[in-house]
Formats: sequence, structure tokens, C-alpha cells
Amino acid sequence: MNRYTWRTAGLEAVMIAAATVFAFPIYVLVSLSLRQPGDQSSPLVLSSPTLANYGDAWQQAGLGTALLTSAFITITSVALVVVLSALAAYPLARSTRTWSKAVFLLFMLGLLLPFQLALIPLYQTMRDLGLLGNPVALVLFYTGLQMPFSVFLYTGFLRALDPGYEEAALIDGCGPLRAFFSVVLPLMRPVTGTVVILNAIFVWNDFLTPLLYLSGTEQQTVPVALFGFVGQYVSQWPMVFAGLVIGIAPVLLVYLAMQKRVIQGFAGGLKG
Repeated sequence: MNRYTWRTAGLEAVMIAAATVFAFPIYVLVSLSLRQPGDQSSPLVLSSPTLANYGDAWQQAGLGTALLTSAFITITSVALVVVLSALAAYPLARSTRTWSKAVFLLFMLGLLLPFQLALIPLYQTMRDLGLLGNPVALVLFYTGLQMPFSVFLYTGFLRALDPGYEEAALIDGCGPLRAFFSVVLPLMRPVTGTVVILNAIFVWNDFLTPLLYLSGTEQQTVPVALFGFVGQYVSQWPMVFAGLVIGIAPVLLVYLAMQKRVIQGFAGGLKG
């Protein structure tokens, strides 16, 4: 039977201190979003809180439309990344031929090259395709940009996964695709959770690409909408912070719901 020792108490104290440090910026953000306009008191002291800032930020910054646009881009991009990356990683992890290693290294090259190198050519390509101002341009951009990292995670996880499961399915008469979707893909749920949350956070928070591709249209993502909001209402800081809370709430809830699988999947990918 484990006893409560001084060492355990010390570890708990360290963890509580670390949690306090990480929670402090969130407290300040929420505190500033609830304060009255013109309140110059310290953000540590919450006096006369009000929820009116959230309603004002929602209306004046157009966060309703921005949330829908961000949700469409994020969900569509992440879904494509998951399907395409899993399909690409499966033969790379199972094949022992030279070409699989070469293709895997080619994917890893995408992790080394910054996307800013191709920023202007990609913009010109989207312009020639008539996709500027269309969220589809961002879906295509994010799908291609995030596939190398996702393939890396999936390949590492699959290499550590026992191939006997899909081999049994093949013996029972399943084709390769059916064996993949019916047997292998469900077994990859931990690493899929990692891929989903990491890519969703990146796509949701990205500012530069939506600013370039959706500039001049009403279809703005949350970071771009908040940027315009700050420029127009620079003195209304409580409304600015209320908009930030609204913008981070969806992705924070998704992360809290999937954090266990994120840690399991990332650890599994590293072991592979």
C-alpha cells in the first residue's frame, strides 16, 4: 500500500505551482474580458464584472460569420489531412522496398522547408485558379502544408503496430482498402486524435494565410476578424479580450475532450 510521503507532497506542490503559472494568463484574459469599459484597475482584481462585452464583441466584430468560416476551413482541412495522410502512411510503413524510404524522406523534406518560400507562387496559383476570396483555397493550402507532419506521425505509429491484424483480415477475404478502413484505421484512433488536435489548433489560429487569401471579402476567419476589430476599436480593450475568449473557446474545448488520445498518440508515434 502506497503511503503519502514528503516526496509525494513536494511533487504535488510543484505540480500545483506549475498549474498556477499556466492558468494565470487565462485568468488575466477572462478578467480583462469581464471588466467595465474605462476600468483602469489591476487585471488581478475583478470588480463589477459584466458579460456585455461578449455580446458587443460578437456583433461588432462579426464573430458569428468568422466562427462559421473558421469551422468550415478547419473541419474540412483536418478531415482531408487525416484521410490522405493515413492512406499515404500505410504503404510507407508496411513496405520494405527502397521506394518507400525515398518517398518517406520526400515527405520529411516538407517539414524542413518553410512554406513562406512558396508564399508568392502559391498566391499566384490561387489567383490563376480564381480561388482568391474562397475558403476552398485555404482548405487546399492547409491540406498540403500539414500532410508531411501528419504522415510522419502516422508512419511512426503504424511501424509499431502489429501487422497481424490486417493480415488476418486479408486472409478472411478483405481487400487492401477494406482491411485498412475496417481494421487498421480504427486501431489508429490514438494517433488520429493527435493529428486532429494539432492540425486543428494550427489551422484555427493561423493569421497570415487567411489575411492574404480572404482579404477584401466578408468571409474572414476568427484571427483576421479580431485583427480588424482591434484596429477599429483599439480603445475598447474589454471587448477585444472578450473576442479572444470567444475565439479560443471552441478549440480549447476540443483539446480538453481529446487530450488523453493526443498524449497517447504522440507517445506512440515517437516510439515508432
